Order: sequence, then structure tokens, then C-alpha cells
Amino acid sequence: MAEQRCCPHCGVALTPTIGPPDSGWGDLLVCENNECVVFSGSKTDIRYKPSDSPLGCRYAEDVDGGYKSFNMLAFRGM
Repeated sequence: MAEQRCCPHCGVALTPTIGPPDSGWGDLLVCENNECVVFSGSKTDIRYKPSDSPLGCRYAEDVDGGYKSFNMLAFRGM
């Protein structure tokens, strides 16, 4: 991944990562900025999630899928 891409929500450079084994995901780019509105506002984005759940969402792009964006499930600090 030679191209540097930035989160369209906060402008921070996306971090390259590889999807978990056997997940079907390959190379991903993820916004790891905890202040990004996607992550900081994701506490209520997941339906049917208990209010005390540590789950949230981060902005991500699927490199192998033409940089298609999606919200990636992530742990939030309590």
C-alpha cells in the first residue's frame, strides 16, 4: 500500500492493517483516531447493543475492494 489515504471525517492518516485470519478480509485501512466523530459518536450506532457494551465503530476502507468504506467494529474504552 504505497498510497497514503486519510479519514474523510477527521483528516488523520489511515493505518494499514490486515484482516483477521479466515475472515475473508485482506488489506484494510483503519482510522485509529479516538477523537474521530465516527468512533467517538459510535456508542449508540450499533443496534440492540447493551448500553454498557465496549463496542463501537471505526471508519475503515477495504483496499482489495477498491477502497470501499465501511464501519469496522472496534472496542471502546469504558
